Amino acid sequence: MAVQYLDAKEPHVCLYRDDTEIILTIANVPRVMPNRELYGYGYDAYFITDRQEALQQEFLDAGAKVVRPLSNTDYHNHEFVVEDIDGRWLGFGLKGI
Repeated sequence: MAVQYLDAKEPHVCLYRDDTEIILTIANVPRVMPNRELYGYGYDAYFITDRQEALQQEFLDAGAKVVRPLSNTDYHNHEFVVEDIDGRWLGFGLKGI
């Protein structure tokens, strides 16, 4: 579910799913720079979920860009990564697999 506060003094949108709230704001820069470009690696957000397979399929069905399909990492997470419209990488996984 999305709730828009675009006419507020500080415009933003709140996204809700399960027990997660994400707040989106407008960047006051010409281009958003993803963490992997700033630091050479890293995601811009990481969400813990035990439904990786179903969630990845939901993203694929919606046409999302999956940049790292579901797999086990060398740091023992089971995760996949999508890229948002600003080039940020969002990880979805479960720690300690």
